[in-house]
Amino acid sequence: MNQARYSAVAILLHWVMALLIFATWTIAIAVSDLPISPARIAGISWHKWLGTSVFFLVMIRILWRATHPAPKLVLAMPFWQEKIMHLTHVALYLLMLIIPVVGWLMSSAKGYTVNYFGLFELPDLVTQDKALGHLLKEIHETLANTLMILVGLHFLAALKHQLIDKDNLLTRMSFHRGKKRD
Repeated sequence: MNQARYSAVAILLHWVMALLIFATWTIAIAVSDLPISPARIAGISWHKWLGTSVFFLVMIRILWRATHPAPKLVLAMPFWQEKIMHLTHVALYLLMLIIPVVGWLMSSAKGYTVNYFGLFELPDLVTQDKALGHLLKEIHETLANTLMILVGLHFLAALKHQLIDKDNLLTRMSFHRGKKRD
């Protein structure tokens, strides 16, 4: 069964963001237990730069999606699976928006202005408040871990469709057109 494909821009945004999100999360995990050091500071800087990039890209992705609707899904799936798929996509988009904003709020509360690759600074969103900074850190980490769980489920669902259901679903978000099927 042939699936209608997303546009090349949507596919590129999807995969670039997937890599950035994974890299951003991995860097945060890698530096979280390091003592204060140049390596930790560099890691946190890269985490913030990539997280800010995710925020900018998700804004572009939402605008693109608003003007270029998703292609029609040609699958016979139970209603509950369709609802879970829809809710998962909504949750992914919300988390991709909320997590960077919470990180930005956290940096502001901790007294660290966020800069973007040294090109410009983002305005502080709140005044310095150590307790608020700690709370926002906990929220940021919980949301990020929730995002990674949803990304894992998204990935497993895509593999299930491709390998078990053999419905060629992955071609929707692939630059490769895949084999034609009847």
